Amino acid sequence: MKRLLLSLLLFLGISNSYCQTFNGTGGAIPDDGTSVDFTISVSGLPAIIDTVNFGIESVCFNILHTYDEDLDIRLIAPDGTSVVLTAGNGGGGNNFIGTCFNATATTSIVSGSAPFTGQFRPQGQLGQINNGQNPNGIWTLHILDTYPFADQGAVLNWNITFGNDPAIPFVFQSSNLPIVKINTSGQPIVDSPKITAWMEIIDNGPGVRNYVSDSANNYSGYIGIDLRGQSSLSFPQKQYGIETRDSAGGNRNAAILGMPAENDWVLYAPYNDKTMMRNSLTYTLGRDMGRYASRSRYCEVVINNEYMGVYTFFEKIKRDNNRVAISGLTAVDTTGDELTGGYICSLDWIDQDGWFSNFPPDPTNPGNNTVYYQYIYPQDDDILPVQKSYIQQYVDSFETALSSVDYADPNTGWRQYGDEGSFIDYFLMNELSKNVDGYRLSAFFHKNKNSNGGKIQMGPLWDFNLAWHNADYCDNEATGGWAFLFTDYCQWDFPFWWRRLASDSTFNNNVRCRWNELRTTVFDTTHIFAYIDSVAFLLDESKDRQYFIYPILGVYVWPNPSPIPTTYQGEIANLKAWITKRIQFMDANLPGNCTLLALNEVGSGNLEIYPNPVKDIFNLRYTFLGDAALDKVVVTDLLGRSSEIQGKATNGTFSANLSTLKNGWYCINVTDVNGLIYRIPFLKID
Repeated sequence: MKRLLLSLLLFLGISNSYCQTFNGTGGAIPDDGTSVDFTISVSGLPAIIDTVNFGIESVCFNILHTYDEDLDIRLIAPDGTSVVLTAGNGGGGNNFIGTCFNATATTSIVSGSAPFTGQFRPQGQLGQINNGQNPNGIWTLHILDTYPFADQGAVLNWNITFGNDPAIPFVFQSSNLPIVKINTSGQPIVDSPKITAWMEIIDNGPGVRNYVSDSANNYSGYIGIDLRGQSSLSFPQKQYGIETRDSAGGNRNAAILGMPAENDWVLYAPYNDKTMMRNSLTYTLGRDMGRYASRSRYCEVVINNEYMGVYTFFEKIKRDNNRVAISGLTAVDTTGDELTGGYICSLDWIDQDGWFSNFPPDPTNPGNNTVYYQYIYPQDDDILPVQKSYIQQYVDSFETALSSVDYADPNTGWRQYGDEGSFIDYFLMNELSKNVDGYRLSAFFHKNKNSNGGKIQMGPLWDFNLAWHNADYCDNEATGGWAFLFTDYCQWDFPFWWRRLASDSTFNNNVRCRWNELRTTVFDTTHIFAYIDSVAFLLDESKDRQYFIYPILGVYVWPNPSPIPTTYQGEIANLKAWITKRIQFMDANLPGNCTLLALNEVGSGNLEIYPNPVKDIFNLRYTFLGDAALDKVVVTDLLGRSSEIQGKATNGTFSANLSTLKNGWYCINVTDVNGLIYRIPFLKID
C-alpha cells in the first residue's frame, strides 16, 4: 500500500509540473495587404484544455520586420478561437526578438517599451483559448501587415507552451453601463464586407445593474458587422460598423438603447481618446446649438465571449426623419423640384464615388491641388447620373459665387446657395475644438429640396476624436491659432471656402454675434464642464476595466500631445484646462464685431421666447416690463435686415405667426412705450 501511495504521489507530482512546448517554423510576411498563416501541429496532449488544470500557458516568437507597429499578430486555436497577441505596437525596428506572451506577465505589450524581449501580457485574452476544447490539432500564428507596400519582414520561428498553469481570461461579469454581446460564430470581422453575426444588448434601465448573464432585453437578433476607420484600424480596440438585420439578411429598424429606430449604427472605440468623450461632447454641444448630431450611448462590449472594453453606440450619419431630415430621393426624382434634394455629401478619404471640384484648394496649400466630394446619400450605387449632375452643378455654382468679386453680396453672392447659419455653427465648433481634421476629413454637408429651403447646410458634425487637444501635429496642441488656417503650415488639400468666408466682413460679424450668444449658453464653461463631469462620473467604474485591458494611461498613443497624464482624472483635468484657455483665446481674438449689439439696449431682464427653434407660432413673455407697455417687436436677420412682427399681446405674452419668414437665425428686439430696447440675441426659425 505504501508503495502504491508513493507511486500515486510521484505521478501527481509529475502531472502537476507537466509542461510541453511545440515549435514551429516561419517564413516571409507578405507586404501586399494579404495575411499569412504559420502552423504547428499539436498532438499527444490531454483532450481538454481549461483554465484550472491544464491549458495553454504562453506563446513566443522571433520576428524580423522593419516596422513592427504595422503588424497585427493573432493566435488561432484548432476550434477557431482567435486571440490578438499584439497589434500596432513596437514602432520601427526589429523589436520582436525573444518575445513571449503570458497572461500572468506584469507588463502588457501595450504599455511595454520596445524592444519587446521577455514576458508580456498579450493585448487579447489568452485564457479565452482554454475553453474546454481539444488542443490536439492545427494551431496558427496569423499575421497581417496593416500598412502594405512599405516594409519587409519574416517570422524566424515560434512556439506554444502548454502546462499546469493555464492562462486565465479577464472576467467581466456586470456593469452600470448597457452590455453589448456579439457572436460571430468563429468568423473573423474584416474591413469589408460585413459578416453576419448575432447581437444581444442588455439594458436594465437607469440605476439598475446589468449582468453578462442577463437575458437580452434591448436587442436580440442578427446584425451585419465590419471594421471601420482609417488610422484606427491599427489600434487593438477596433471600431465597428453595425447593421441590424432580419433573419433573411434585410434591414431591420431597431430602437437601439433608446435612440430612434434605424438599421445603421457605429460602435465607436475611444482608444486614442483617453477621456473617451471627445466625440460625444462635440455631438452633444452640436445638438444644444439646435443642429442634428448623432445621439449616443456608452456601453461595454463582449465579442465572442471576450471583453473588448468601453464603446459608444452612435447613430451613423444617414438620411432619416430622425437623423439628417431631408427629403428622400428615388429613381423617379429626375426633374423639377423633386430633383433638387435631398443630398448628403462629404469631404473625406477618397474611398467611394464622387467628383473633383473645379476650384483649387486654398492657394497657400502646396499639396495635390485637388478637392474631392463624395456622394453619401443617395449612395454611389443608387444615385442616378442626372442626380449626380445636379448636385455637382449646384456645388459648383456655390463655389463660383464664393470665388466671384461680389461673393459677399447678400443677393448675388454665396448666400444664395449656402445657409449662413449652418456655416457659422460648423465654423465655431471646429474652431472651438481646434479640430485637426476639420474642414477636410469627415466634413459633411447636405441639401434639401428647393421647396424646403434648398441651400447647402454644413454638417452634421462627425469625427472629433483628434480635436479638443488630442493631436500632436499641425500646432493642434496650442490653445491659440485657427483650424481654418492649418494650410499655412500643413500640406493638405483643403477647400478654399473657409479662408474666403473669413474675408467676408458680414460673415465675421455674424460669427461674432453667434459666438457671443453661445458663450452665455452652450459654450459657457459651466455648461461644457457639467457634461464632462457627468460622463466622467458615468465611466468611473468602467474606465478601470478599459485601462486594465488597454493599459495606456501615461503611454503615448498616436497622436496624443505631451505631457501625457498618467491617470484618467489627469486626462479630464487636461481637457478642461485646454478648453478654458481656448475659449479665452477666442473671446479675445475672434474676428468681427457684433453690430446688432450697437442697439441702445438696457439688458434683457427676464424676457423669454418659446419655442426656440420655432416653426410657425412664436411666443414672447414680457411680464418683466412692469408698468411699461409693449410697443413693438422687431426681428433682424444676420444681414441686418429688420421687419416688425405683427401679433397679439395678452396677459404679458405676445404671440405671432412667423411662417412667412425664411428659415435661419434672427435677433429679437423688444421696445416698450418708453423707448427702451430689450434684446434676445438669437431665435432660430426652422
